[in-house]
Amino acid sequence: MKFTPYQKFVVAVLAFLQFTVVLDFMILSPLGAILLKELNVSTKQFGAVVSAYAFSASAAGILAAGFADKFDRKKLLLFFYSGFVLGTFLCGIAPSYEFLFVARMVTGLFGGVIGSISFAIIADLFPFQARGRVMGFVMTAFSASQVLGIPLGLYLSNHWGWHAPFLMIVAVSIAVGVLIAVRLQPINEHLKTPSDGNALRHLLKTLAAPRYAWAFAATMLLAVGGFMLMPFGSTFSVYNLGISLEKLPMVYVATGVASFIAGPLLGRLSDSIGKYPMFCIGSSLGIALVLYYCSLGLTPLGIVIVLNIILFIAITARMVSAQALSSAVPDAGDRGAFMSINSSLQQLAGGVASSVAGFIVVQTPKGPLEHYEELGYVVAGAMLITVILMFKVNLLVKAKLGAAKAVVPSVAPSAE
Repeated sequence: MKFTPYQKFVVAVLAFLQFTVVLDFMILSPLGAILLKELNVSTKQFGAVVSAYAFSASAAGILAAGFADKFDRKKLLLFFYSGFVLGTFLCGIAPSYEFLFVARMVTGLFGGVIGSISFAIIADLFPFQARGRVMGFVMTAFSASQVLGIPLGLYLSNHWGWHAPFLMIVAVSIAVGVLIAVRLQPINEHLKTPSDGNALRHLLKTLAAPRYAWAFAATMLLAVGGFMLMPFGSTFSVYNLGISLEKLPMVYVATGVASFIAGPLLGRLSDSIGKYPMFCIGSSLGIALVLYYCSLGLTPLGIVIVLNIILFIAITARMVSAQALSSAVPDAGDRGAFMSINSSLQQLAGGVASSVAGFIVVQTPKGPLEHYEELGYVVAGAMLITVILMFKVNLLVKAKLGAAKAVVPSVAPSAE
C-alpha cells in the first residue's frame, strides 16, 4: 500500500519522538564508564540507576492502562511527553547520585508510557499487513540515537560534562512536542468502540484475558537481553575489549548506520515473509552473536565494529517483527490498555534484568568486568525461550485474522 502524505508525517514524527525517548535511555550506557568514575559509584549502584527508570516506567504503565482507551491519544501523548521532558531536564542538572536516581524515576514515570501510546497510534492508523514497514521506520529511532545522538552525547560529555547530553535531549524534545501539538490530528476513533466505563475494571479485564497473557510473557523476556547487556556495554568495550573512549563513538556510529539502513528493509521483509519467521531469523543470529561476543577479550576495533553491526541488525529484526506481530493481538477497544500493560511488564522485566546484571557483573579494581560471559548465557537462554512464546502469539494472531475474514470476507486482514 502507498501511504498518504499525512501518514508519512505520522510515521516521521513518531520516529523522531521515539528517537528522543530512546536516546534518553540509551545515553546512560556510553556514559557508564564516565559516571562510574565521576560519581564514584559501583556497578550495583549504576545498575540501580538504570533500574530506577524501568521500575517507575513499569508502575506508570499499569496506572495508565485503565485510562489509555478513554482519551484522545494525541492529548495523552502530549501529557506524558511533557513529563518526560521535565524528568530529562532534572537529569541534566543532577548534582549527585541520589538526585540522578530520583530524576531517572521521574523520567521513567512519564517516558515509559510514550512507547505504548505510539504503538497504539500505529495500530489505529495502519493496517496489519503494513505494520512491519511502519515499525521498521519507527524503530530507526534506535539507530538514529546511535548514529547522531550517542556520538554527539559523548562529545558533549567529554567537553562540557555528563549533564550536557541530557540538556541536549531536552532542547530537541521541546521542538518535537511543539510539532506534535500543531500538526498531529486528534486520534479518537477508538472512543467509538464500546468500552468498560470503569478504569479499574478495564485494566483487570485486559490483564485477565488468556490470549493476551502469551504476548505479555513474550514481551517481558524480550526486554531481558537489552536491559542486561546495554548498561555495561561501553564499560565492557573500554576495559575488556580495549576500545578507547575516544574511539568508542566509532562503534556506535557504525552500528547505528547499519541498523538505520536495515530497519525499514527488515520491516518490509517481515511483511513479505511473515513476522514470526523474521523473528526466528533475528533470534538465531542474535543468540550466536551474544554467546561469542560476551566471551571476547582484547579485540581489534574493526572486528568489534563488525560484530556489533551484525548483533544490532539481529536485534532490529527481532524488535520490528515482535512489535508488528504483538500489535495485532488486542481488540480495538483494548488496544491502549494492552499496549500500556505490555510496556509496563517490559519495563518491569528490564528493571529486574538490569539489577540482576549488576550483581552478576563485577568491575575489578583495574577496570575490566568479570562474569560478562555468564551474563551472555543468561541473555541467550532468554532469547531462546522468547522464540517459543512468540510461536504461540503467532498462532493466536493467525486465528484472529482468520476469524475476522470468515465473519466479514470483504474486510481487510487488518480489521482486528
